[in-house]
Amino acid sequence: MGLHQFIQGLNNLENLDRAPGHFQYQQHSVAAHSFKVAEIAQILGDLEELDQQTVNWQLLYEKALNHDYTERFIGDIKTPVKYATKQLRAMLAEVDENMTENFIQKEIPQALQERFRRRLGEGKDETLEGQILALADKIDLLYESFGEISKGNPDPVFWEIFQESLTTILQFKDLAASRYFTEEVLPELLQTPFAEQERLLEVTQKILASK
Repeated sequence: MGLHQFIQGLNNLENLDRAPGHFQYQQHSVAAHSFKVAEIAQILGDLEELDQQTVNWQLLYEKALNHDYTERFIGDIKTPVKYATKQLRAMLAEVDENMTENFIQKEIPQALQERFRRRLGEGKDETLEGQILALADKIDLLYESFGEISKGNPDPVFWEIFQESLTTILQFKDLAASRYFTEEVLPELLQTPFAEQERLLEVTQKILASK
């Protein structure tokens, strides 16, 4: 029992596409997404520290880098499907948890198993680091959808993803990092000229006004 299967699994994430079943001008893999989320979480952590919060950086990095590792077991399930019902969400979570535990027991050395349970468990919890992870995840999702909208992708799913992502980001209003994103980063993003700019501005303003 070594770490071969864990390391090999990184290749699986590299080949696992995000938003499966939808045409995209720029395809993103789960591995690339995990890297971007870690980078974004790092920035958000800096912003929280500037707001006098104490960040556990080891925990934050572990959560960000590993938050989608278990998708190698069940794939990247579309968000509308994943959240269709509470029962389905709970069932998927149970499957994910059981497969992860089975993987840890079979493939991870005994001395490292508790560390991997921490790293591969649900990272989006109520801790500051869990909230930063959830925020970083939605920011990257928003950027992915914006990329498709700005390139003229006609699939309405990317408009839905953009709106859902922004709505969720606004729910973290108690975090200085969320406020910074909506006040400083988002306006700069929307200044980029593209065909649907006016429509996206209207959608964004409506969401911001409702919160």
